[in-house]
Order: sequence, then C-alpha cells, then structure tokens
Amino acid sequence: MGIRTFLVGSASAAALIACSAHAQTGEAPQNGASAAAPDDDQASEEIVVTGYRASLAQALATKRAADAIVDSVSAEDVGKFPNTNVAEALTLVPGVTIDRQFGQGEKVSILGTDPALNRTLLNGQTVASADWFILDSPGRTFNYALLAPQLVGRVDVFKTPEARIDEGSIGGTVNVNTRKPLDLQPLTVAASLSYLYNDRSEKGDLQGSALVSWRNPSETFGILAAFQRSKDRLRRDGLESYGTIAANQWAGGNADNPVDSRNFGCTGACADTLAANLDARSPNAFGTSYFEQGRERLSYSASVQWKPVDQLLLEFNWLKIDATYDNLNQSMFAFQGNTWNSLGALTGIEVEDGVVTRASFDNALSVLDVQYREAEMHSDTYHAKAGWDGDGWDLNLEGGMSDADGGTKRQVFLEFLNKASYTVDLSGAPDRPGSISYTTDVLGNPAAFATDAGWSGNLVSKPTSDKERYGQIDFGYDLDGAVKRLQVGYKFRRHETGQRYAGISLNGIAASASLFDPQTAADNYLRGFKGVNDQMRERFVIDGKSMLDYVENGSGLTLPTPSIFAAAEFTAGNWDIREDIHAVYGQVNVEAGPVRGNFGVRYVNTGVDSAGYVCNPGAACNTQTDWTWQSTHKSYENVLPSFNLAVSLRDDLLFRVAGAEVIARPNYADMTNYFWLSDQILTGGGGNPDLDPYRSDNLNASVEWYFQPQAILAVEAFYKNISNYILQRTAPEQYFNQDQGRVTTYQISRPYNAGDARVKGVAVAYQQNLPYGFGFLANYTYSDGEGADGADLPYNSKHQINASPFFEQGPVAIRATYTWRSKYFTALDRGDEMYVRSNDNLDVSATYKFTPQVGLTLSGMNLTDSEYYAYANTPRLPRGVYRNGRKLLATVNVNF
Repeated sequence: MGIRTFLVGSASAAALIACSAHAQTGEAPQNGASAAAPDDDQASEEIVVTGYRASLAQALATKRAADAIVDSVSAEDVGKFPNTNVAEALTLVPGVTIDRQFGQGEKVSILGTDPALNRTLLNGQTVASADWFILDSPGRTFNYALLAPQLVGRVDVFKTPEARIDEGSIGGTVNVNTRKPLDLQPLTVAASLSYLYNDRSEKGDLQGSALVSWRNPSETFGILAAFQRSKDRLRRDGLESYGTIAANQWAGGNADNPVDSRNFGCTGACADTLAANLDARSPNAFGTSYFEQGRERLSYSASVQWKPVDQLLLEFNWLKIDATYDNLNQSMFAFQGNTWNSLGALTGIEVEDGVVTRASFDNALSVLDVQYREAEMHSDTYHAKAGWDGDGWDLNLEGGMSDADGGTKRQVFLEFLNKASYTVDLSGAPDRPGSISYTTDVLGNPAAFATDAGWSGNLVSKPTSDKERYGQIDFGYDLDGAVKRLQVGYKFRRHETGQRYAGISLNGIAASASLFDPQTAADNYLRGFKGVNDQMRERFVIDGKSMLDYVENGSGLTLPTPSIFAAAEFTAGNWDIREDIHAVYGQVNVEAGPVRGNFGVRYVNTGVDSAGYVCNPGAACNTQTDWTWQSTHKSYENVLPSFNLAVSLRDDLLFRVAGAEVIARPNYADMTNYFWLSDQILTGGGGNPDLDPYRSDNLNASVEWYFQPQAILAVEAFYKNISNYILQRTAPEQYFNQDQGRVTTYQISRPYNAGDARVKGVAVAYQQNLPYGFGFLANYTYSDGEGADGADLPYNSKHQINASPFFEQGPVAIRATYTWRSKYFTALDRGDEMYVRSNDNLDVSATYKFTPQVGLTLSGMNLTDSEYYAYANTPRLPRGVYRNGRKLLATVNVNF
C-alpha cells in the first residue's frame, strides 16, 4: 500500500537525519523531552505552581515529552479531577467531541471518527463494561459515565499510534492512568463530600469519595485504596417521534399497511394535497416524553506495589464498579400512522418542502407507552504486573481479567390506548419542534387511556455480559547512538461478550391508566421548549412501581415464565461473541540532536466466533422448532506499520509527523445474527456476521510553539483514508408479523462494509497563563469526513470550538468551559438518516481554599440547559428533542 512506501522512505530519511545530527553533536540526550527543555536561565526563573495551573503544566509537559502526538488532562490534586465526568474533561483536548444524549458525556469521538472507532484503556488495558439502556447492545464504545474521576491521575489521548500500544483505534486511544502508591507521599489522604442538585428533576443527592495511600520510608512497598459514591436523580423532558412514514400510506400506498377506508375523511382540499404529495414524509407518531432515572454508582479500587529488590517491581491493581440505572419512560404519542386506527382518519394535511407540517385526524389513535426498567451494571477488574529493570535492559510481564454484567434485568411495558381527534403541527420546526392539539382534554385525563385486553404490552429481560482475559510480555533493550531503544513484545487477548433476551406478551390486561397513581407532570415540565401548548405541559404521568406491582400481583393473571421463543425479536436477540487476538510487535526508538521518535510494526491475528439463533427458511419464526443456533467463524491478519517523529526546530518550537496503518474491529452486536422488528410500521434492524474490520491509512502532522513557560500555540493536521467503512443499509426482508398473523415485508437496516471513507481536518490549540492570575485555553477543530457517494460519517462534526478562561490566585480559583459543536450524523434508522443539530454547553466552577488542605468548590454544569435535537433527514422532522436540566454541585475537598 502507499502508506508502506511512505513509511520506508520516512524511516530512511529519519535515519540519515539522526546519524548526521549524532555526528555533529556527539552523544544525544537520553531524555526524550530534553530537546525541548528550557535553557538554564529559564529553569532558574521557574515558579512552582499548584492547583489548576499545576494540572495544566503537567499535561503540557506530558505532551511536549511524548514521541507521538498526545494530549493530556491531569488531576489538579490527588483525588480531584477537573470534571465530575472524565469525558467532560476531555473536551479540553483539541479534536475530541462528546455526545450528551442523557445530559452528560458518555461517548467520545476523536478527530472526527465514530466513538466505536476509538479505544479506551485503563492503565493500558481493556476494562469490561455493560450498558444500562435496553436499546443499546454490547459494543466497543466505552461509557465514560461509569468511571469515577476521583480514581484518575491523568488521561492521555494518543492521536497517533505506537506499535507497543494495543491496536483497534482509527481516531485515537484514550489511556486512563490511575494513582499509584509509590508515586505519592508517604501518607496521602484525600476525601470529598458533595451535594448534587438537578434543577429539572428538582432533586438533590449526596456524593462522596475517599482515597488513602501509604508507602514505607524506603519506598519499596506501598498500598492505596479508594472509594467513590455517585448518585444522580435526573429527569429528561422531550418531544419525540416514533419513526417516519410516507404520506402515500394514508392513500393505501403500502399493501402490507392497509387503509381502513370506511371512515376515510380526507376529501376535497385534503385529498388534493395528499395526492400531490404522496412522497412527503411525516412522523409515524409524535408526542411528549417524560424520562426519569436514578443513577447510583459505587466504585472501589486498590493498588499494591512492592520492590523486593531494586530491579524488580511487582504491582497489583483492582477496580470494582456496582451501578444501578433504574428508569421510567413515559411517551404519549399521537399515533397518526397506525395501520388500523389512524390511516383512514386523516381529515386535513399541509405539506411544505416534502414534509407534512400539519395533519388533522378525526377519532384517531393516541397511545401512552410506559416502560419501567430495572437496570444495573457490575464490573470487576484485576491487573497484575511484574517488571525487571536490569542494566540496560528491562522485562515486563502483565496479565489480568475484567468481567462485567448488567443491562436490563426486567422491563415492564404497558401500552394504553385512546381514540380522539387531534392536530399534529410541525410547521415551526426546528425552533418550535412541534405541538399536538386535542379537541377534548385527553392528555390530562388518565381515565381516557386503557390497555387493550388482546395485547397489553410485555415483560422482558435483556441482560448482557462482557469479559476480557489478557497476558503480555514486553522486552526492551537500551542502545548507544542514534538508535536508543529496541522494544519487542507479544500479547494475547480473549474477549467474550453476549446478550440474552427473553420475554412474554401481556395479554388479557384491561386496565385504565388511572389505576397507577396518576399525577400531573411537574410544574417545570417542558420548560425551555418553544411552541408547546398547555395540553402538552399539563399531561399526566403514572407511577412505574405501581404498574409493575399490578402486572405481577394485581391483574389476576398467572404469568408464564419469560421465554426467548415468545417472539422472533426475543429469539434473535440471544447471541454470543468470542474474539481471540494474538499480537506481536517490534519498535525502535531513535534520538539524536533535534530528532527523536519511533518506528515500529505490529502483526495481529484475529479470530472471531459469533453465534446466535437464525430462523429456518420458510418458517413463521414463532416457535422454538423454527430456530437453529448457528455459529460463524471469521479470521483475518493485519500488518500495521507506524512511525512518529518529533524535530526540535528551536528550543521552543517542535514539528511532528506521524503515519500508520490501523484497524478498528466491528461492534460486537453488528457481527451477530441479531435483529428486531416493529410489526406495526414494518421496520426493523439487525446484524451481519460477514463484516470485515475497518482499515485506515493515517497521516498526522503538527507544529507546537511553546512561546512562554506553560503556554502553547499548536496546529495539527490529520488525514484518514479508511476502507471497509461500516454503515447501515436498509433493504426489504420478509418475516412473520405477529400483529397481522401473516408474513409481511419489513424494511430492515443492517450494517455492511460500505467501501471507502475519508476524514481530513485541522485542529488549533492555544493555552497561556496571563497576568494577574488569569489564563485561557481554547481550541478549534475542523473535520471534513465523507463515506461512499458522499455519505456522512457517524458522529463527525465539521466544526467544534472549546474555550476555557480561568483565574487562579491565592486561595481563589475560577474557571469556565464552553463547548460548541456543529451538527453531526449518528446512524441510519429504518431508512431515515439520523442527525443531531449543533449544540453548546457551559460549565463553571469556583474554588476557595480555606487552607492548603481544605477547599470548597461550587460548580454549575450545563448552565445553558442545552437542547439535544435529533432529527430524521431534515431538522423539520424531529426524532427526539430533549433537555436534561442544569446541575449544581457543592464539594468540600480535603487533601493532605
């Protein structure tokens, strides 16, 4: 490939430069950072700083000393990370963007790539995790909301790879470094007590953390233990739609979705407008969302280090996470696209630019969908390490295991129905996302909604598991001359992940929503949403636990045991993946005069066994005998060369260039036979066991000007030429329709290798301490990405801006962080291209230190109450518009 030719040429050129520089200067410095170190006069004027300035200085020193293009975020003090969420802190890194669907950073993109194309490591190793949300399946995306920031000492973002680092990233690799006892003072104690308040849920909770570290005076033995409790009761208000339909369905345009023409009221102007706009798109259903969740996370960690002799360091690390994520979602839809109860009820329609902006219905269906979910996540991670530092050589052995399980233990879903006349109005979108007007008081009347005794809902469980086993050996040998170090190693990783999905249909329940402690929504419901009316704001909500108790104990029904064969969706949702990875690498570090860096190659062999249930050809897919457990094996090899070079053009000016071939493996769920169906609107989604991994040729270059102590102005350019890019494609497939009792045609979205994709862009970063205690950080990233035929790439925002002014003097420290990102594509969903509009976020914190050991911090997060606006194809078709509220946090920190 072209990148390999480029690498060979670069290696030869670098060797010539290094040898020439070595001949002119004699012995090269041993320290990789020394080429950029300040002179003696500068060093003599160095001022010792603490707090936020110290963390910025440490991060800048890490970046300057690295051979690769690396950015870092460091803790201000032991147990005190800059943000309550590690992902939020990464917004300070140029080229990093985060997704905040539930109000806090959970998914991180690096240099314009999908979060699934990046890797997150803890002390260089994978941590197993499981997502709580029932619509999420196990993947390679790390959920940063699981990680307690109090455990973290520094986070390094590797934007260019080195052969010694685990492969699997196209955008970049995030390595979270935890504290170690031998790096701290003989006795270190850090603790915090916080109170977190959410102004939308109007609820507050206590948080707390503690860290104790001890080492002996001879610095040969140390032990560290830490604990953190985080609790958050959030509420997310929103407007949302359930898929889209073409207007021709109101005119009988889909044979599998018939129109009941007996009461068809679309005549005159309505009929003329409909006939002239059969391809116009409309929400299949549109309404209000009321989501509540209690999040509680307990994190435990320990680290032990022992040096029985000077050359040998033994280390053991443990991390345990127990988290609960119980949640209640109540969506109240006007179901204007329902096959049997709404398609023939259309009485008026307005269309603009291919979008149904206004539609009226006579005696059409409305639904209240209520899901009460008990969700949790448990994770145990064990890591052991032994390192021998000999005379000019070193040997490192590592091994460990990480197990996680979680997901939705139980979901109770009831669907309450109502027939009424209403108008759905999207004419003001996107600024006014939409409204629903009823001719009678429906949304505030729980007695008007009742379940259908024929099919009332379901009871399901969807637990997931995730496991990693690994072992590695690394050997390094130091050399004299321009070639400073030779490093080789081998690593084995086995990753196992799976999902179980079982349920039963709830039939025979005829219950009114008024049975379940109904109440009018909170006074601040839909605060900040323009264009909504009082009917929407004053809708009712019910109690989820009351509904659960009724289903299990009060309905008078004897419920069967949930089964994986109760419906095709359940059966196909059971799958397992085992992935074995063998990797061998060699890396050479060079340094001479102004040039330093590394060259390396990593060979990787990957074997994947995916297994799951497949419906037998021609079967109805509704009994156990219709299904076969099928296993598929796939293997592939990759040779991944890389180089990183840094050239000191002056004492304060660094030029870097890097190139690599990299891979990223498909998401686990994408590699399975898994699929799901929506019988009412004939759509669905699934996996594809034949997927190949992403492959990319990456080139990066940067110029870093350290124009003052603890200051930088940097420009970084990046280019990624990606092959085998995975996107979603929608195609017709036939399955048995449980609602209609016959085989119908569904539009199924599945992942496939879409061909080539390219991402190119530039990131600019600025940081400086200003007079009178002030300082400023800012960065801007431009990322231009496109797939085959110009397709947008997931989670790639073309523009992002981050700005963080701060003040720190004496006992007072104040800082603000503002982020803005432009719109971005997220996925293809049932034929619709899904996007999120541009959004911004503002966080502010202020700290007062009563003593060097005791301080009080007041923080405000999401002070803009940012709107998360997801849409289908055009902003005029909102899919989900949400606000999560502002968070206020008061924290007392003790550190000595």
